[in-house]
Amino acid sequence: MAAELPGGFLVPEPGRVFRFPEDHGSHPGFKIEWWYVTGHLTGEDGREFGFQVTFFRNGGPVAVLEAPFNPRFAHAPIHLAHCALLDVRAGRFLHQSRLNREGWDAGAKVGTLDVRNGNWSLGWDGAGEGAMRLRGGVDAEAGLDLRMEALKPLVVFGTNGVSRKAATASASSHYLTFSRLQVTGEVRLGVERVAVKGLAWMDHEFSSSQLEEGQAGWDWASMQLDDGTEAMAYRMRRDDGSTDPYSTFAWVDEGGGVRQWGPDRFRWEPTGTWTSPLTGAKYPNRVRITAPDPGGGKDRVLELEPLVDGQELADPLGGVAYWEGACRVKEPGGRVVGKAYLELTGYVGRLKDKFR
Repeated sequence: MAAELPGGFLVPEPGRVFRFPEDHGSHPGFKIEWWYVTGHLTGEDGREFGFQVTFFRNGGPVAVLEAPFNPRFAHAPIHLAHCALLDVRAGRFLHQSRLNREGWDAGAKVGTLDVRNGNWSLGWDGAGEGAMRLRGGVDAEAGLDLRMEALKPLVVFGTNGVSRKAATASASSHYLTFSRLQVTGEVRLGVERVAVKGLAWMDHEFSSSQLEEGQAGWDWASMQLDDGTEAMAYRMRRDDGSTDPYSTFAWVDEGGGVRQWGPDRFRWEPTGTWTSPLTGAKYPNRVRITAPDPGGGKDRVLELEPLVDGQELADPLGGVAYWEGACRVKEPGGRVVGKAYLELTGYVGRLKDKFR
């Protein structure tokens, strides 16, 4: 029988047999779930864009909703969504968040990929499992309508189906990823519409706790390299700034095979910072990552550099501010070898209070 946390929520169990397309859908037995898509796009005119769209499901009430108890609604799932668009040439970063209880305006279906928050949505493009359709926007300023198709098989990160984030067994997740999605579609900026194409990365995680006491947050990166491989790394940060032993680096080879290492085998080194004029947070948004080369031989060094410094999402609805930005990947010496997205959390407020 699966372990449970207070409230009856489930703990990820090793050996879970994933079934698709069912496991692309919602898992209401777990408290926390998100579907997360980031990518780099190029317009027909050569303009570059970065984007992020994330749909969150939380299985219980959150502190920001301080309303009198109502047995009909107080324990309904909460759906938070973030959408961000970076116009690289203009140096313009747009973002919006939405927060709704489950119901007519937000939801996540069980058994299939179908999540929505208002008119933002992620689901199959047509009948059955295959290409996906993603729609998002930022008020009246921008919109996304993208078709995404996997170029590689789905990856399951972790050990025996479980991605551990801390020594506490409940601080773990089931972590499913499409590491290379081919994207076509349209970006709207005001009344202008730009046909685009590019690559995206999609994570789907479900758990009931992501942090334990003593953990401040995480630094995470996804990298899509020009040689057809991908890399993913997360550094779980302790309150004292040290790296938690339950941190991970993973390579995804050209065929979709995965090799993973702990922090004794890779290094995550900040090389530069940016200070937010809005929150005052100091984000280490320039990073050098050194990890074993899966082909053998010397370690490989990858350097992440943001396309624009100001890519902070200060979310007034969910009460969380974090940096989530499009980056280029370089080798020492400056040669660009790929594209990345970098996420830096826990630099403003107590993230652990929201993801335990």
